[in-house]
Amino acid sequence: MLATMKLENIVPITDLRRDAAGLVERATEEQSPIIITQNGRATAVLQDIHSYNRERESTAMLILAMQGERDIREGRVMSHAEHRKRIDALLKKRRGSRR
Repeated sequence: MLATMKLENIVPITDLRRDAAGLVERATEEQSPIIITQNGRATAVLQDIHSYNRERESTAMLILAMQGERDIREGRVMSHAEHRKRIDALLKKRRGSRR
């Protein structure tokens, strides 16, 4: 990923210490992460919250898709009708326990 980063989005930790607010503003405006280096090596990422949340949601969706594919391979599937029956039974049971 570093190979595709713009050079201006790779900054030493001293820049972060000196101008944290400016770097946060830049990351937010550009919606592009800023790589923080320490001793010439990438050690941290500064990212705006909206991009961060989008990445987390995308990752969660990929994980769910992978789990679904694994369930299909391993035969852990059911028809919509069977699923509906189970849900209806659970809801009926829950309503009965509230009384």
